[in-house]
Formats: sequence, structure tokens, C-alpha cells
Amino acid sequence: MSSPSKPPPQLARLYARPGFLLRRAHQISAAVFEDACRGLELTPAQFGVLTVLQAHPGLGQSSLARALGFDKVTVLRVLRGLQARGLVQRVPAEDNRRNVSVRLTEEGAELLQRAQKPAEKAYRRLMAPLNREQQEQLLELLQLLTGELEDEARAAFVPPPAPRQAA
Repeated sequence: MSSPSKPPPQLARLYARPGFLLRRAHQISAAVFEDACRGLELTPAQFGVLTVLQAHPGLGQSSLARALGFDKVTVLRVLRGLQARGLVQRVPAEDNRRNVSVRLTEEGAELLQRAQKPAEKAYRRLMAPLNREQQEQLLELLQLLTGELEDEARAAFVPPPAPRQAA
């Protein structure tokens, strides 16, 4: 694959900015994922929602949004699409009827299972330009960047607690 020609000086600084490169990397990541999951009609956001709900059935919409670092409007849009396809159920929460609890349907769990291999294929494709050491370094640097600047995010990222194990 040929690299683009050298940009004019006034654009070189823009194209070298972390924000520009992170946004572009995200676009590429989403395209690679969507290509791998094309037959399943699954987006990265939908895959994330299904994965969190598999680990935490009955999670509230707000907690789900925080578990993925989504704002409430985004998670609601994704949930409506998944619900229209019969992949999730939204019902009033047992502890507070004003809150909404979300669960995978049987169809949602089955689709998530079928998505595992294509999602892994997309991950491998995205990381393929890097050797193992570079892959580890990239992930460590991204975790450092996002961890240190978490307070700057527009939407909070709060992973749900690990499920309790029976004693």
C-alpha cells in the first residue's frame, strides 16, 4: 500500500496531531469491524452493548452507558436498534420502576456468540501492522492516555463491578 504524498506544511501539523490520528484510527477500526461482521449486521457499539449485557444481565440503561463510556442518547439509540431486531429487551427495573433494565434475548445471545470469530478476526486485522511488542505498547499507551484524562471525557466510563461469586 502506498503512503500518501507529503502534505503541505500547513497541513502536516494537523495530520500529526494525536486527536486527528486517534479519530482516523477509530474510523479505520470501525470499518474493519463492520467489514468482518457485515453478514451479522453488527456495529462495534452494538457488539459492545451485547457483550456488557451478557456479562451483566439486567443492567440499567445508565449503568450500561457508563460501562461503555457512551452518553445516554447514544446508548438509547443503540438499544432501540437492537430491540427492533429482537436482540434485547428493555423492561422496568425491579427495584425502581422509573429505571429501565436491559437483557439479551435468546436471539441476542446467539448473535453475540456468532460474532465472536468475526470480531476476533477484525481485532487481528487491526493489529496486524504492528509486531507483538508494538501491539502491547499501543494498548498500554492508550490505557495510560484514557486513564489519565478520564475526567476530560464527555461521557463517564465506569465499568460495572464484577459479578459476585457464591461463597
